[in-house]
Amino acid sequence: MRNSTSVEESIDALAHRYLDRTPGGRVRAGLTEFVVFGLKQAWACVFGAALLAVIIAARLWYPDNVALARNDFLTLAAVVIQVLMISFRLETLRELRVILLFHVVGTVMELFKTDVGSWAYEAEGVLRIGAVPLFSGFMYAAVGSYMVRVFRLFDLRFDRYPRRWITALVAGAIYVNFFSHHYIFDARWVLLAAVVLVYGRCVMHFRVFRRRFRMPILVSFLLVALFIWFAENIGTWSRAWLYPNQLNGWQAVSIDKLLAWFLLMIISVVLVAWVYRPEPLGAPGAAGVPGLRRVAP
Repeated sequence: MRNSTSVEESIDALAHRYLDRTPGGRVRAGLTEFVVFGLKQAWACVFGAALLAVIIAARLWYPDNVALARNDFLTLAAVVIQVLMISFRLETLRELRVILLFHVVGTVMELFKTDVGSWAYEAEGVLRIGAVPLFSGFMYAAVGSYMVRVFRLFDLRFDRYPRRWITALVAGAIYVNFFSHHYIFDARWVLLAAVVLVYGRCVMHFRVFRRRFRMPILVSFLLVALFIWFAENIGTWSRAWLYPNQLNGWQAVSIDKLLAWFLLMIISVVLVAWVYRPEPLGAPGAAGVPGLRRVAP
């Protein structure tokens, strides 16, 4: 695979060696695809997993009476993770550019949402903008990191992908609604219907190792949103941030938040797809990324 990192090349090389050493059998080949799928998914999540591990560790073991506030420690740790990812070529510079978009989009939302009281962070540390610690932007960047990596890792292709200007309009309306619903009508259910209408016919094809699989793209949105919801529960348990109903004791994040994350997935997909044009099955890869054609800014 062109433009792949050393870890990704190692995963495919190990799978090739295993099948070459013990050839034959549909079950063996199927298990190999399953294991490679799990390894590549884990690798796609590596930035978010590393950040979540640091958040949990800080919750369990970070001392209370130290000069460096916990939020500042989390910000510095997130910066170190990002620098290491680039330094060891575990993330490409092309991916980093997309991830920076998620930083900006997420931080703007955080500034507004904390101001209106949707959730809150500990009022500590100096590495923050207003009430928002800078590590919060890295949590959105973790979503961006995952999205852009799965595009490349699984050589994504699409049947009946909607026109990008239509998806941009839907994503823009979703983003505006995250702000406007505090003052006017909450259009999230209308927007959900729009998402189903726009993406309902789209099917995603992905290559794991030697085989291609297919999945309705709406199902993939839901699965990723569910995974983020689980991670959000871990994050709030770690007191990285808290919702108003968790201030007097932790409780699970409402399942209603799953809809918010599902809609956020649309924004994420549009940000990635605006840089790398989704291609149909059978189209040649370009710009060093199989299945994706580089779009001029």
